[in-house]
Amino acid sequence: MTRLQDKYRKDVVPALMKENGYANVMQVPRVEKIVLNIGAGEAITNAKAIEAAQSDLSAITGQRTIVRRSTKSISAFKLRVGMPVGVKVTLRGERMYQFLDKLISIVLPRIREFAGVPDSWDGRGNYTLGLKEQTVFPEIEFDKVDKLRGLEITMVTSAKTDKEGHQLLELLGMPFVKN
Repeated sequence: MTRLQDKYRKDVVPALMKENGYANVMQVPRVEKIVLNIGAGEAITNAKAIEAAQSDLSAITGQRTIVRRSTKSISAFKLRVGMPVGVKVTLRGERMYQFLDKLISIVLPRIREFAGVPDSWDGRGNYTLGLKEQTVFPEIEFDKVDKLRGLEITMVTSAKTDKEGHQLLELLGMPFVKN
């Protein structure tokens, strides 16, 4: 069991049960999965872009990536059906908690002029965070990066509302911007 899983069971669950008046432990929201996504639109002209994005995402997560392919043709972008446009990884269980712990305690503090993560909820308790570059992760060697790529991190929770999801992630240690 990871450090964050232990914190969730010992601290977060009792706090959320008390605050929201849940009758059963199974009603308490939890993080179900984390999806990491790198869009590689430059793969249309540069075939090596997908391979570089795959190696970066694999290094960050320790898990094999899935290549995402286009479903529509868009002539303005010279994009045809089936062309690779990005890579993604879905983390669950222990790997998810390890990644979330690394994100909160190591990666976010490494961002320059970091004042907290913004609120970007989807209305159903799921949170999405966008990073401008992949080099903030300690696994990425800056000298071997061919291009800075953005990274999207989506945390899917079992929370019914954004307020419950916010409480869950805040108690887990997510540094939200103070209003």
